[in-house]
Amino acid sequence: MEEVAPRPNDHWKRAYLGPLPDEFLRVTTPQDIQEVSDRQAALALQTHHNSYPPYMSSNFVGRLSITIAQAKLVKNYGITRMDPYVRLRVGHFVYETQTAPNGGRNPRWNRVIYCQLPAGVDTIALEVYDECNFSMDELIAWAEIRIPQSVLRGETHEDWFPLSGKQGDGLEGSIDMVMSFNNVIVQPRMIQTNAPVMLVPNVASATPMPVFVAPNQPQVARPPPVLSDDDLTRIHEMFPQIDKEVIKSVAVANNQDRDAVINALLQMSS
Repeated sequence: MEEVAPRPNDHWKRAYLGPLPDEFLRVTTPQDIQEVSDRQAALALQTHHNSYPPYMSSNFVGRLSITIAQAKLVKNYGITRMDPYVRLRVGHFVYETQTAPNGGRNPRWNRVIYCQLPAGVDTIALEVYDECNFSMDELIAWAEIRIPQSVLRGETHEDWFPLSGKQGDGLEGSIDMVMSFNNVIVQPRMIQTNAPVMLVPNVASATPMPVFVAPNQPQVARPPPVLSDDDLTRIHEMFPQIDKEVIKSVAVANNQDRDAVINALLQMSS
């Protein structure tokens, strides 16, 4: 039996008319799958946040200012000088400092982090990593720091906190931090962003939970500094026992207000 060739119009009937789907002729890679998973996790987190009515009180007690000034480590792991950075966890929120290139055993960051303090949270989890180019970043040291009660009363507190690591508990070195607290509550709001969302273990239920990570937290825009270099020098002459870098960190934490800086240093010296 002879096969009948289709008519020209039959080809048009089989043609697809309309917009092509997004996945048309697209090769799916593991990176694409990860991006879709991250986007879905971010949307789920935003939907969960938006499910609370606007009149409900937030679960925050105020704003915590943390200045991560510097660290003194007991050992440089590796052949070359380490490139340390700090990862900080306050409640479910994770922040990171910039990397101190070739910081070695004495890295300096002078990074100010502003974060909302959740109700019931009285400790800060801190980790120091060595940034690696061709392998996973190496965990150097860690600490769990209890927020001093003097900070929650509105005082500025500066101290060296011991670090634990391979050398033992509290034997890996120490880190210099300045903390202050303001009980003015800023209502948190979710902003659509391309910042990553990672899943970390939940100790209570042993199941992953989404956590917003801000590796490069933008600094709050501030007016020009009120304190000049001469002012900082004179303040340092008033408090010679306090390192000048610490005074600079206190000045940043107190919005460059000279009187507030002097009062904070007096509290630290008493």
